[in-house]
Amino acid sequence: MKSFGARASGLRLERMQASPQWQEGSFRNVAPVRPGLRDPQAKMPSLADFLCGGVRRVPTGPLPALNPQADWLKPPDTGLRATWLGHSTVLVEIDGVRVLTDPVWGQRASPSQLAGPKRFQPMPVALKDLPPIDAVLISHDHYDHLCHPTLRVLARTAVPFITSLGVGAHLQAWGVAPERITELDWWQSVQLPGSEVEVTAAPSQHFSGRGLKDRNATLWSSLVIRGPRHRVFFSGDTGLTDQYTTIRERLGPFDLVMLEVGAFHPAWGDIHLGPENALQALQLLGGGAFLPVHWGTFSLAMHAWDEPVETLLRLAPSQGVRLVMPQLGQAAEPVRVDSVTPWWRGVDQAAVATPLPMSWPKTMGWPAD
Repeated sequence: MKSFGARASGLRLERMQASPQWQEGSFRNVAPVRPGLRDPQAKMPSLADFLCGGVRRVPTGPLPALNPQADWLKPPDTGLRATWLGHSTVLVEIDGVRVLTDPVWGQRASPSQLAGPKRFQPMPVALKDLPPIDAVLISHDHYDHLCHPTLRVLARTAVPFITSLGVGAHLQAWGVAPERITELDWWQSVQLPGSEVEVTAAPSQHFSGRGLKDRNATLWSSLVIRGPRHRVFFSGDTGLTDQYTTIRERLGPFDLVMLEVGAFHPAWGDIHLGPENALQALQLLGGGAFLPVHWGTFSLAMHAWDEPVETLLRLAPSQGVRLVMPQLGQAAEPVRVDSVTPWWRGVDQAAVATPLPMSWPKTMGWPAD
């Protein structure tokens, strides 16, 4: 199945094997990820739990969303603007360039578009209607971050890709020319052509793999975007790690911090943050406006779909955290955000009398299967 991607070989594999993160045939985290680290009494969810467990795992109606195309016609006045498009996909406009993080327009976070976790929320804009992009950033190769249907479309453009070691094998197998792919080890950087903006891969605590036999065969990273005026941190997927202190010291301070807050479980150990650990990670990173990502699109854990953001809204004020929580598709300049409106509330109640269609139409912005 083409959606699985490809394994690295040749010079690409040699470069991976030279990484300090490569040990005994695969990539490793700096510290072991211990199961049940958050709650030693927690039990791992079963397949039945994933299929039928939990309550309110998806909203009963569509979340409010805006089409950002009109905003994208003019540059941000402050030089920094972020448009959250769903899950971990964010279009970041920083110091004159546009970068797109972990683009996922596919219907499912799965090797098959017929089975697996299905998005409950369409993208607010079609892939074809994006403005010109200077680079696509891909943190790691999991299906909810590296989407085969989306990459098939982007492969037909001229956009360059910046990603973690080994992930380029997947991109090349799907038609992206090798000269458009830059693979980074942690602490390595690349400058975007024709600009003063630099992208650096930084540590994270997670894992990788798209099949049964490629566990940790590619690297996972957080990504830092640094321009002459602004700095942005993007977590990708990660658990809480003290490496965030080093990231702050070497690459901070940050004007905008995008951290994952959804798809967490107490038995999984520190491979995802969740809202409480995300607030701790933000402090380790030295603060900055906080845009939560990795929620509002797929049901990938047992918790309620809105639990991550409701928890943030409850805890952040007492910690002095400045939240940036725009609607899907709402272009937001962080320095101009001074309050949060819980725009997601009321969706379930409002949709009770309005049955949803069985599947979202393709006109909502997905590429063809």
